Amino acid sequence: MSTLYSSAEVHRAVELLASRPLVRLVTEIDDNGAIPPRRLAGILPDLSTHQLRSASDTARAYGLVRVAPGGGLQLTDDGMELADLYDAMARWARRHAVPDPICEFSSRIRHVLDLLAPSLTAERADAPSPLIGDGAEAGLARPRTLLIQWLADNPQVATVSEPEPVA
Repeated sequence: MSTLYSSAEVHRAVELLASRPLVRLVTEIDDNGAIPPRRLAGILPDLSTHQLRSASDTARAYGLVRVAPGGGLQLTDDGMELADLYDAMARWARRHAVPDPICEFSSRIRHVLDLLAPSLTAERADAPSPLIGDGAEAGLARPRTLLIQWLADNPQVATVSEPEPVA
């Protein structure tokens, strides 16, 4: 698949997908299952109330989570695919000790998205990333393919306009 995006679309997608609160929310639900109502703050105590609300609202607006009756906040199919994408990115980043040998999961996701971003634009699609060295770029082929597929299945993430708020 060779879907290419404008620089603005790539920037928008990277900012959204690399949001630390969103990464934390998606991976927490993926790792531990649905989050019961009113338990977000207790489960993710490192995030402020504003960050939790924003991440939850954003995830619902983009169809990544839903509120299951009696079950709490759970991932949709798109949310589960995003969690798989995050895992693939984090595995590559850990293997190459980037951005640092020891760092937070969300920092690894941000770093890999920043590395992949140039290859998603029409202007730079064929140019290697200046941030990757020592032949490590070949290992990014799978995360890049997963990212392109995920963005193709979720085009609203790359659009520059804001999604409709969830009621």
